[in-house]
Amino acid sequence: MQKEVQRAGPEGKKSRSREMYEWIQALVCSVLAVVLAFTFGARLIGVDGHSMVPTLQDGDRLLVLNSMLCGGYEPGDIVVLRKESFLPTPIVKRVVAVGGQVVDIDFASGTVFVDGKPIQEDYINERTYTPEGTEFPLTVPEGSVFVMGDNRNNSTDSRSAQLGTVDTRFIIGRAVFLAFPGPDAGTGKRDYGRIGGIG
Repeated sequence: MQKEVQRAGPEGKKSRSREMYEWIQALVCSVLAVVLAFTFGARLIGVDGHSMVPTLQDGDRLLVLNSMLCGGYEPGDIVVLRKESFLPTPIVKRVVAVGGQVVDIDFASGTVFVDGKPIQEDYINERTYTPEGTEFPLTVPEGSVFVMGDNRNNSTDSRSAQLGTVDTRFIIGRAVFLAFPGPDAGTGKRDYGRIGGIG
């Protein structure tokens, strides 16, 4: 009987060691999967500034699907881009037109036209009254997009010759989800009800 207990002792230790090893292995694999997902699949990026009000607030944290998974961009998409000749940090804007489309803006009425038709812009803060140097009408080059902020008269975007149309290679990805709200510009409070899909 005593010999049986002695034999069971080392086996019990091996079993516990195996369980511990499997637990650590599962933990490492989980952490690695999260790191890979955020490196190659999606990432969290913060909104800096007020150019996307009312859709997005300064300090919002967005879940951004990396560009290699987006499969192209469409008008209405909210994208994060980095063009270092414009700004060294990423900026968040909305795609208004894609390669081959013609953009025109009537700054007197504040109306944006794409391919000769006024576009429906329920998401903007106010109509587009401020020209910033780009001449219109403008044909967007293939492989590029024309972007604007939703807070049209407080946004430096593709209307500016500094930014202009943006080569899609400068796009980090498409914003798909508001993960954490920034403080409201008026009240300073965070509206957690805004968490969810955007665009």
